[in-house]
Amino acid sequence: MSLDILSFGFMHRALISGVAIAILCSIVGLFLVLRRYSLFGDAIAHSSFGGIALGLMSGIYPLWTAYGVSLISALIITRVKDRFKISGDASVAVLLSSGIAVGLVIIGLSGGFTIDVFSFLFGSILLVSVNDTIMILSLTGIILIVILVLYRQLLYSTFNEEQAQVSGISVEKINYLIVFMAGVTVVTSIQLVGVLLISALFVIPNVTAIMYGKGFKQTAILSIVFSIFSVTTGILVSYVLNITPAGTIVLLSIGLFVATIMIRSTGLLARHN
Repeated sequence: MSLDILSFGFMHRALISGVAIAILCSIVGLFLVLRRYSLFGDAIAHSSFGGIALGLMSGIYPLWTAYGVSLISALIITRVKDRFKISGDASVAVLLSSGIAVGLVIIGLSGGFTIDVFSFLFGSILLVSVNDTIMILSLTGIILIVILVLYRQLLYSTFNEEQAQVSGISVEKINYLIVFMAGVTVVTSIQLVGVLLISALFVIPNVTAIMYGKGFKQTAILSIVFSIFSVTTGILVSYVLNITPAGTIVLLSIGLFVATIMIRSTGLLARHN
């Protein structure tokens, strides 16, 4: 792989944005995975598709409408789930199917699929602008600061919700905060892997890290390392081979997951022998 590609401005923006998104998805995704809400990111991504379609039809920057629609949808479905005691997977399924359905209807009304729609569906990290990079870095910094400030409350409510309530932690507010951060993270990450593959960044690196059986902090660090490796390598390899970055990133994540399974299987076999 020639190092000349690292001299291009668009590659600098892609790698910087990709690393920021990798860190953000790993940390926010870990809270979702530990709460058994792995597909919530996927559901938010599909609801944001409706916002993207609305933005393209109305002439508004699609990511702004995507932020609005995804956050409102996530907060509404969380409220409905809590009030009417609907199971988590059922509420996620409702959000997922309704978002993609609304998006398809709006796209049909506005003339069908275009290049812009496909870029949001499958990602276009190599086309990220300077303003997009600044926005991604800013949102990443804000969310990470919030997590650091509220780290104890977030961790406590994730592992023992009832005990957290007894300790005076407003679990409901923490839950809404996590949903809000997940919504922002999903829409911010759409430029990297697109609507259709966004859940991979939330789930696969975290599941891979969890398999090593470490504590929360070590698991978070492992997840970040796996995610950054997949994203940076995927961006570089996809450019050299002229293939889609999103698919390459996800396949690398899956490769790390499979490698971890093989390592664990070998270790188990060694102990039995």
